[in-house]
Amino acid sequence: VQLQASGGGLVQPGGSLRLSCAASGSVFSINVMGWYRQAPGKQRELVAEFFGGVRLRYADSVKGRFTLSRNNARDTVYLQMNSLKPEDTAVYYCYAQRYSYDYWGQGTQVTVSS
Repeated sequence: VQLQASGGGLVQPGGSLRLSCAASGSVFSINVMGWYRQAPGKQRELVAEFFGGVRLRYADSVKGRFTLSRNNARDTVYLQMNSLKPEDTAVYYCYAQRYSYDYWGQGTQVTVSS
């Protein structure tokens, strides 16, 4: 499985960004797909993910501001990020799990600053 992430950038506080992650290769039986992030000096943390088919979970810090969605083929996920805050600044990594194997995308930088 290969994961191609895109959509990061610089945005002012209160602004919006949309991240995309497209999976290719053996995408059937991917059972988890979503986004993690890692800020400087901090551990990588879950942002949002689909798991167990149709179930969704979000980090408490992004609930109500971020929305995870996917296409019908379930091989691309989108993270719509609204009301961005400086503390959302991090490298965002696309993640997928298939048959207990973990796959990571290359990471995309999101910077929220005025």
